[in-house]
Amino acid sequence: MRVRFTVKENWLSNPALVTEADCEEYLFCRGRGWVCLAEENVVGFSIVDLKNNNIWALFVQPDFDLKRNWKKLNDPMLAWYFEQTKEMA
Repeated sequence: MRVRFTVKENWLSNPALVTEADCEEYLFCRGRGWVCLAEENVVGFSIVDLKNNNIWALFVQPDFDLKRNWKKLNDPMLAWYFEQTKEMA
């Protein structure tokens, strides 16, 4: 959640709207998540939702290279998503 609260785009005006329970549901019941590390610190994360077929979260701290770190999160997430959903098509 530390990363989520540092972003400048799509910021939460009310942090209580996204709870720890919400994150757990999306990670363990609805889909899967990934983190991006820099010097052993989490600087970004993404979560895909298989129930609604969307990206529920993709955030990178503003002081890190957004394009490079976004790609590190996006590419494996989408590869996993399409692997999971190809059997549903």
